[in-house]
Amino acid sequence: MQFIPHYSSSRGNLYSLIDGDLRLLLECGVPIARIREAVGYRLSDYQACLLTHCHMDHAKAAKDVMAAGLDLYCSEGTADALGLTGHRLHRLERDPVGIGGARVLPVPVQHDAPDPVGFLIAGPGYKLLFATDTYFIGYRFRGLTHICVECNWSLKTIPEDIDPAHYRRLLTSHMMLETLVDMLRANDLSRVREIHLLHLSREHADADMFRETIMQVTGRPVFVAENNPAERI
Repeated sequence: MQFIPHYSSSRGNLYSLIDGDLRLLLECGVPIARIREAVGYRLSDYQACLLTHCHMDHAKAAKDVMAAGLDLYCSEGTADALGLTGHRLHRLERDPVGIGGARVLPVPVQHDAPDPVGFLIAGPGYKLLFATDTYFIGYRFRGLTHICVECNWSLKTIPEDIDPAHYRRLLTSHMMLETLVDMLRANDLSRVREIHLLHLSREHADADMFRETIMQVTGRPVFVAENNPAERI
């Protein structure tokens, strides 16, 4: 199984999960032309797109990926906020769904959007947690092999003169390093093979420090999804 970050920032988010014949898009927050380019112009090889919430840096191409023939899975609140309809749309509730050889369970998260979710994706030999954007995940998971989660900012990287309104939004919308450390310590990491840090803030993140901190806490390989490609959007 491969988890591939294509775009990961406040300007656009797009990721792939590939496992044999199964190909899933996670998010679709860049123009459809960029999506086609990112997947090597093989979008027809993908079966579905999983969408976490309605903000445009995650959902910009939601209608376009359905028009391209992909099924789109999202919460009812996300579908309503985006005005999505049609036979390609699948409104998720709280039960797992099967997509190809994978089992996908929506996981409620905390973000300033209607009905946001993350995803627990399980297939032969892997169980992946995908969660962005969220400032907190109040669940414990067993048997995870891959953790792909937001690490947007840190108390150590916030400037003293930050705008109070912006600081309040960070506290109630995006995961900080310190919260992620607590979350990881509370979960079973015995089978974890990779940790991917997603959606780092361009202004308030230190990729090297974040990576080193999570490696020290978990003892696992840690990868940072670079946000530079999104500058081309």
